[in-house]
Amino acid sequence: MSYHTRTRLYLAIFCCSTFVFAQDSEISRLKIDFERGKTLSLAHIEAMPEDQFNYRATDSAMTLAEHMLHTAQGMYGLVANSTGQTNPYAQKNPVKESELHRKAEVLRIITESYDFALEGIGGMDPGSFDEVITCGPFNVTLIDWVYKAKEHNTHHTDQAAILPVFTRNKTSGI
Repeated sequence: MSYHTRTRLYLAIFCCSTFVFAQDSEISRLKIDFERGKTLSLAHIEAMPEDQFNYRATDSAMTLAEHMLHTAQGMYGLVANSTGQTNPYAQKNPVKESELHRKAEVLRIITESYDFALEGIGGMDPGSFDEVITCGPFNVTLIDWVYKAKEHNTHHTDQAAILPVFTRNKTSGI
């Protein structure tokens, strides 16, 4: 094999391995982000006193239970779009099921939704990231469905973060 042929071969192997490594590291980074989101979400839930768990700051605002159940439902749906996993809440809306609005149930459901996402993301094939999946009017790549789940989680976790402060101020008279 000539020097130029070997050089081209080595360069091709290097480029391919770098591309695969980059995609594998994208999975690793996403898993780290979702683990951090799980920790933060669980901390918000734990910070809310049980007797204030369904506190509504205004008539149109969501309670912490509603935010977290909605987040879990979105996590299941959006991640299922990208991983092919079966969404256990595809035909249910946990926000509408009042028996799920207890702290223990919300902790369980949000934990299970993150575990579902982490398992699904970990099993993704980086070679399929650019495959487009149509859901309703949306044509989105597999990896972008995961990013949509992350964005949805961040949005609702941020909105829910202030609720324990509101309840402390309400109960302390501040």
